[in-house]
Amino acid sequence: MVRNEPMLISSSFFWSDAINAFLFGHGPMTPTLLYVTMLTGLNITAPDRSFDFLDKASFKIETRTIGGWKGYITNNMRTGSVSFREHTTFLNMWLEKFIFCGKTAGPTNNTLKMAETLASGNPVPLGKHLLGSVYHMLHQVSAKLRADQPISNLGGPLWFIQLWLNMYMHKTMGIKLSEMSFPSEEFGEQEDPMLALLKYPFYPPV
Repeated sequence: MVRNEPMLISSSFFWSDAINAFLFGHGPMTPTLLYVTMLTGLNITAPDRSFDFLDKASFKIETRTIGGWKGYITNNMRTGSVSFREHTTFLNMWLEKFIFCGKTAGPTNNTLKMAETLASGNPVPLGKHLLGSVYHMLHQVSAKLRADQPISNLGGPLWFIQLWLNMYMHKTMGIKLSEMSFPSEEFGEQEDPMLALLKYPFYPPV
């Protein structure tokens, strides 16, 4: 999904830290757990034991001198059956790079304990953690705007805010949701997503 910077920046001016909501002209609006589960399908009902994630994982992954995500994958990918460690390192990358979108834009051990918990088969209310990360990110953006400071790379799941805003602003933005589709499974990682949609506009029928 191409980031819609104008929409994200302009909507940030309407965020209120006092009530964790956007104060639009027609009244306050905010993403909730219901939106999280509707848009992402992430778990919001599992018991939340956030303090468990403060503990250290049973192993540590080298992240500093490996050359970013490419080196991370090379260092931790194995052949044959998937081990518990390999499964954990994959989930750590998924959480850090695609869900919470850490500030470093590179591998860290910040979500390793959560990844280990998921790899062990224990449920985690990821939806709650995602929404908390969204609120924290918007708080940081709001603080920067109030101080008239540039918004640098704060990190955070801007992708979720864009998805949520698209539901309500697709007519204003000229987006026809009914005509949009996911890229085909033929879509290559390095391929331009817009070209991929032209080549493979729809998934094969299921």
